[in-house]
This record gives sequence, C-alpha cells and structure tokens, in this order.
Amino acid sequence: MIDGRTAALGLWLAALTACGQQPPPAGAGAAASAPGNAPASASAAASAAVPDPGGGPRVTLSPDNVHIEYHVYGHGDPAVVLVHGWACDANYWNGQIDALKERYTVVALNLAGHGASGSNRSDWSIANYAQDVAAVAHEIPNPRLVLVGHSMGAAVVLTATRLLGSRVIGVIAVEALRTVGRPALRAPDIERRLAPFNADFIGATRKLVSESLFPRDASAALVQKVAYDMSLEPPAVAIASMRSLLSLDLAAVLPTVHVPVYAINSDLAPTDAARIRRSLPDFTLDVLDHSSHFLMLEAPARFNPLLLKDVAAIAQRTPH
Repeated sequence: MIDGRTAALGLWLAALTACGQQPPPAGAGAAASAPGNAPASASAAASAAVPDPGGGPRVTLSPDNVHIEYHVYGHGDPAVVLVHGWACDANYWNGQIDALKERYTVVALNLAGHGASGSNRSDWSIANYAQDVAAVAHEIPNPRLVLVGHSMGAAVVLTATRLLGSRVIGVIAVEALRTVGRPALRAPDIERRLAPFNADFIGATRKLVSESLFPRDASAALVQKVAYDMSLEPPAVAIASMRSLLSLDLAAVLPTVHVPVYAINSDLAPTDAARIRRSLPDFTLDVLDHSSHFLMLEAPARFNPLLLKDVAAIAQRTPH
C-alpha cells in the first residue's frame, strides 16, 4: 500500500530528478535525474560527514569562459569523473575519494555556479554543464573515462558522452533515470513545479529536501544540514538549472550513448529497469535499500562497494 507521503515523494523524484522526454521511439528515450546537492554551501554538509580527502584545486575554462574548478586524486586508469547534482558541489563525493583513488585517477569537479567555480554565465542549460565536464576531461591525460553523475549530474554526464567520444567507456548514474521512457513534462507542469521556488526559494528547497529526499528515520542533523546548504544556492542559478533539467529531452541524446550505463538508486521510489532498458539496452541497476537521495553521503560504507563494482565491471569490458 502506497501512503500519501510515498506518492508525493515519488512525484518529486520523478519530476525533479528527471528530465522531460518524448515517448521513446525504437531505441530512443530520455534520461533524467534529480536535484542533487548544493554548491559552495553544500561543502559544509559533505565535509561535516567526511573529512576533505585533500588534493589541491585546479582550474580550467569552459567554452563560454567560466572558470571551472576541479580536483584530481590518485593514479591509475580509467579516470573516474564525479559530477554533483542540483544545488550541490563536489564535496558531496568526499566519502568516495579514498576508496576510488587506491585504484583509479579520480576527478571531482564543480559545475559552473557551484562550489568555487565561476558564475559568469547566463545560460544554465544541461548542455552547458556538459561542456564544463568536457573542459575538465580535456585536462586529464587518461585515455579512458568513467563518468559518474548524481541526480542532475547524471543528465549532465549522459549529455557529455557525445562530446568526449571514445574516451568514455561507461556511465554510472546515481539516483537518476527513473523517468526514462515516460512522456515529457508539459510547460505548464514545469512552471507549476517551479512556482514555489520562485516564490520562496529557501523555504521551498528546505521543504523539498526534508520532506521528499530522505526517509522518515534519517539523521535529523544530516537532513537539516543538507536542506540548509542546498537552500543557499543562488536562486538565479538554481531555478534556471531546474527549469533546464525539467525541460531537457534526452530522446535525441540516448541513442548516441555508446557505452554501458549503470545506476545506483535508493529505494525512496521505484526504478523500472525493464522500461529503462527499452531506451538503454545495456543498462544495469543496483538499488540500495533504506537509503536517501544522497546515498553516497549518507551511507558510503554500503554505497562505495557498489560504485567500485560498477567501475571495475566497466573497466573490464573495455581493456586497454
């Protein structure tokens, strides 16, 4: 039996964590992802839970001349590129750095408008965020890349695969893809979902996080910190990014995804793997039970083995 809270939560995860799409024609579909983490302020939540693993900041320029900050850890191939979600920053991946850097080169970046990256941009589209990822990837010498995206970051990395060509050997989506194969959101529906954020961004963001993105028995301190941090994202960036995410149609993008796609989702809402495989035939799903939208932050001891398993499987499928 699905209670009212579960139904509402599912709607938020389906709408805000996923992109719009057309009903998929043969072999096509649309992927989606949800609001992820928060920018400069989000670092407080992540670093409060997991110590900063170190690694000095580096900066590159996006094609539209925005400074994109990133960090590189460890050595090895492939390079694992970590991309945060909506209203978040790279610090939400702190709990994964040590586990990954023992075997791989690890790259954690801040998308434009998040963390210490620049915000001198007017078009906060998923396509421009994908260019941020490509700009960082061009600075990394590894011939093979695994792109990992949380929530909105999953839509970003799927879009970036086309920009990086054969260097990308796999994609791992975290808390995303639930709406692949479903009809696109209509413009009025998008504006209705954005209305509370336009009216009171801080209040609407804190309500979204506390009521929809964690289970009832989650750590109250963690919920409060994430809600607070995400609500400090500049509204001009966050609302425009959410509109771009909800409007994004990946039906034209998914057929160009030439690599296996893995997903690690929570059980906050169902993930229909069979429906997703109709658009992404080479799709593998793991569901982490009793976890939140921020499962990599909340439960790294359970999440990291799944992430390492998926990276290793991708690497083994595409030898040097």
